[in-house]
Amino acid sequence: MFEIEPLTGRCGALLPEAVHVCVGVSPFNGYFSAPRLLRLAEWSLRRFPYVHFFVPDTVAAYTLEALGYPPGRARHKARRQGQYVHNKICSALRELGVPDPDGLVLGMDRLERSPRYTTLLNEARLRFRRDQGFRSACLEASHWVLEQRLPPGTSPTVEQLHGAVRYFLAELPLFADAGGIAGRRPSFFAYHQRVPFLERFFGRELGWEPADTQGFLVVRDPAPEDAAAGLHEGRPADGALAGEAATGGVFTGGPPAGSLATGGLTAGGLTAGGLATGGLPAGEALRARR
Repeated sequence: MFEIEPLTGRCGALLPEAVHVCVGVSPFNGYFSAPRLLRLAEWSLRRFPYVHFFVPDTVAAYTLEALGYPPGRARHKARRQGQYVHNKICSALRELGVPDPDGLVLGMDRLERSPRYTTLLNEARLRFRRDQGFRSACLEASHWVLEQRLPPGTSPTVEQLHGAVRYFLAELPLFADAGGIAGRRPSFFAYHQRVPFLERFFGRELGWEPADTQGFLVVRDPAPEDAAAGLHEGRPADGALAGEAATGGVFTGGPPAGSLATGGLTAGGLTAGGLATGGLPAGEALRARR
C-alpha cells in the first residue's frame, strides 16, 4: 500500500513499539487527494492502535501573507481550505466505519487548547529567539517552503521568511511530541517527504530535540518497480518478513496483528479530563479494528 521509511535509525528502533501515528496533511498540497487520504486512513487504522490527522489550517495564513496576500484574505483562504481538507479526511474515515471522524482531526483550534501543545510551542518560540543555530535552521525550512511557491528565480526576502516561519514554528510541537499531545506514546509523525530540517532535528543535531518516544515516518507511494517487487507495507520484500527492515532500510510493516507494545501510555497521557492534563479526551484516538 505504501513504502514506509523511518527517518533515522533511532526512529526505526522505536517503530515496533509505536501505538500512535499522527499523519500530517498540508492544506494547499494537491498530493492529498480524496483517494490518497482514504488509503492513508486505511493504512493508519490498520497499522496503529491510535490515529490522528494533523491539519495546520489557520496558521497557513502566515505562508499566504508571506506570498503577498492581505492578512484578512489570507486568514479567510486558510480557514476555508483547512475546512475543505478537514471534510475530506472525515469523509475517508467515515467510509472506513469510524463513528466520530472529527475527533481524529487535529486543527489549530483544538491544539491551542492543549497544555502540552502550548508548552512545546512556547519552547519552540523561545529557542527561535535565543538559539542562532536553531533559528537559522527554521528559516532555512521556511525558505524551502516559500521558494516552491514563488516565481522561478525568485528568492524570499528576510521579511517574508520571518513571516512564514510562524507557520513552521506552529507545526514543530507535533514533530517534537505528537504522542504527548495526544496522550499516546510511543508515537510517530507521518509525512510523504523527507525534510532537511527534520533530518537534523531527529538526528539530534539541533539545540532542541524530539521526545525520546517520538519518531518520524516517511510514508509514500512505492515506485512502480518497487511495487512490482513487493516493496510496500504488508508484503515481504527480498525475503524480509513483514515488520522487518527490507533492503535499503525501508520497513514493510509493523507488529503482528493483535500485538500492542508495552509502555504505550505514559505520564501526561489520557486521564479523566483529557486536555487538562496534556492529552486529548479519552475516546478521540481511535483504536483500530484488527
